[in-house]
Amino acid sequence: MSIHQFSAHLINGEEKSLRDYEGHVLLIVNTATKCGFAPQLKELEKLYGKYKEHKFAVLGFPCNQFGNQEPGSDEEVSERCQINFGVSFPLFKKIDVKGKEAHPLYKYLTKEKKGLLTADIKWNFTKFLIDGQGKIIKRYAPTTSPSKIEEDIKELLSCEE
Repeated sequence: MSIHQFSAHLINGEEKSLRDYEGHVLLIVNTATKCGFAPQLKELEKLYGKYKEHKFAVLGFPCNQFGNQEPGSDEEVSERCQINFGVSFPLFKKIDVKGKEAHPLYKYLTKEKKGLLTADIKWNFTKFLIDGQGKIIKRYAPTTSPSKIEEDIKELLSCEE
């Protein structure tokens, strides 16, 4: 199994197969623009800009399950991400990342890479690093700055070449 068997709806409503990302190193993140960690969106964008030509992508999954920190419609979320943080990496429609209604991708991610005390996503900006074959390499806590993940990304990108 790999993440490539899943699909999700982009924030514009278009269905996107994650199979389209075969051969790409990915950083999958549940985001929230009103969260204290929201400045990480700028760091994520910086990584995306730096490595997207090398088959790297950040996939943002907005979520409103933690403290109502991603209110509003998908259109409003997209607008906040672009205007406030300059996000150009792929954003998906708001989803649940935990509980009975969790998106199947997140059920898979949390089953395969558990957190410190539990498999559940505990807060916004939990990050999953995925290799080109769709295998989950590492899970990072919300407090882990995207810049601290850059070396792991570079290492995976060199393996993919």
